[in-house]
Amino acid sequence: MSEHAAILFANDAFYIAFASCDYEAMETLWSESETIACIHPGWDALIGRDEVMESWGAIMENTGEMDIRCSHAKAHVFGSFGYVICYEGTDEITLVATNVFVLEGSKWRMVHHQAGPAPAAFDEDDEEEPPETMQ
Repeated sequence: MSEHAAILFANDAFYIAFASCDYEAMETLWSESETIACIHPGWDALIGRDEVMESWGAIMENTGEMDIRCSHAKAHVFGSFGYVICYEGTDEITLVATNVFVLEGSKWRMVHHQAGPAPAAFDEDDEEEPPETMQ
């Protein structure tokens, strides 16, 4: 499997754990050797494994299974570091997300997740890419 495919596989595993509210699966996806960080929409930055995992536990405990989907994922790999830019959301909301990974042994582990409002709505079934914007 190419490194791009492997990082997209790790990204898919993240969204499967998220959608199914599987805390144990979510916990195994995050790095144990690096400092991790997460910025949920509208939250302050969370730094460190305890804070990040506590946030996921609270989200999953209070939400139940969700119909969250990932689309238009693009992986970028630079040696043992990589990131995925994708769109995530439900029928009601679309967010743009950045998921950053490091290679730990033979597995890609997440070190950072950040999601925020997408610049424009698009149809997930559309084959075209979502609009690109520059800040």
